[in-house]
Amino acid sequence: MRGRRRWSWCLPALVAVLAWPVAAQDQENCVTCHEKLNPGEVLQWRASEHSKQGVTCSTCHGREKGDVDAFEHNGSYIATIVTPKNCGQCHQKEFDEQKGSHHAKAGQILGSLDNYLGEVIGGPPASDTGCRQCHGSEVKLDANKRPTKDTWPNTGMGRINPDGSWGSCSACHGRHEFSVRQARQPESCGKCHLGPDHPQTEIWQESKHGMMYRANREMMKLDSKQWRAGKEYFSGPTCASCHMSAAGAQPVTHDVGDRLSWTLRPIVSSKLNLVAYDDNNKDDIVGDAPALPKVGDMFRLGTAPERKVAEVVTWQQRRDKMQNVCVQCHQTSFIKGAYSQFDATVDLYNDKFAKPAKAIMDELKASGKLTKADFDEKLEWSYYEMWHHEGRRARHGAAMQGPDYAWWHGIYDVAKTFYTSFLPEVKEAAGDEMGKALIEKHVYSNPGHTWLRDGMSKETLQKMQEFYRQRYGEGGK
Repeated sequence: MRGRRRWSWCLPALVAVLAWPVAAQDQENCVTCHEKLNPGEVLQWRASEHSKQGVTCSTCHGREKGDVDAFEHNGSYIATIVTPKNCGQCHQKEFDEQKGSHHAKAGQILGSLDNYLGEVIGGPPASDTGCRQCHGSEVKLDANKRPTKDTWPNTGMGRINPDGSWGSCSACHGRHEFSVRQARQPESCGKCHLGPDHPQTEIWQESKHGMMYRANREMMKLDSKQWRAGKEYFSGPTCASCHMSAAGAQPVTHDVGDRLSWTLRPIVSSKLNLVAYDDNNKDDIVGDAPALPKVGDMFRLGTAPERKVAEVVTWQQRRDKMQNVCVQCHQTSFIKGAYSQFDATVDLYNDKFAKPAKAIMDELKASGKLTKADFDEKLEWSYYEMWHHEGRRARHGAAMQGPDYAWWHGIYDVAKTFYTSFLPEVKEAAGDEMGKALIEKHVYSNPGHTWLRDGMSKETLQKMQEFYRQRYGEGGK
């Protein structure tokens, strides 16, 4: 489907027009009733590009009898939920790109620590109104094919829909206007990407990008058909500018991870290589230089089914894509310097804090010093908040040039938790002798930590600075 010509009238909309007067009568019935009951959503639809192009209520909500989510409503079969598969009738390219993205997979959090916290430690109602509204969850249908109250409403980005598709286009393009202007603005992303564990919105706001957006918002041409950094606008990029929109040689993409070369989500960050399959599913293969399949190979990752490889993109190529966006407004030397500082901070976090902490936790689990249950010991809370909250803030702060989040809300908080909570709690959980041995093995083997054991003499400080310069370059001083 890639590269095919886009038509202003999609096939289902055209069929709806050719089916006049049946479609017209259905639409008139919908509008006549809902204009009285829900006038706001009718006004949204009238203002939309959909309305201008002849896309009616039945184009999106209409179903055939026997469809998994179809129920009879005033003589017609409809469904409550409009899914990415439905949107793909007209927007096939966007659906194909979204299908394998991290957004589409966001609902696959069952069995994760996040899900355990929400469902068990918090409780299902908190998960329904919190976790699931960003991640999405499985929408279940009652006997009448209506969504159940505990799973709907839900515009979570990785919503698992009754028709088998994953995602929610209205998470970014709010119904019923489905505005591209809305999706281009940072507030759309800010519904989910904010808060203690992934404060991208706050980081962007404190960055020069956020400052310049607020100063130049009226000049951003957010309604423009084409919307390219350095072309239609020149200042104040939003989330969409860098991660999705056209710029330079980069086309618009609905895979928001397409230009990411690091994963900043897990305990330890890794470089991201991409394998895309002929069914539009995708897998990330982590590592600086892992063994990657070739285009045309049959390949499987883990327990997934074997599929034919359609595309392979290394982390360097993904980075080149993002830097091609950056160069529309920045000099190459600026971009290389920014990435060098970013990489050094991620490596510092990995080497100094994340890897030692993970190794210690793994040994404590293996030795039976920690129970199999999660979050029943204080150490597990300290560890989780250190990497899941503070460590992510540090890495995202460095990625998006938010200095306060890189340091005070980031590495400073990581270090404080590591030294004043995590290490003392390791000794408490393991026993003093084993705890000291673990810390000596995994912590003091890194020269960046020896000040804690030996004190901060002038000689110790010089050794630490020299170590940082050699490991992370001049930016490590």
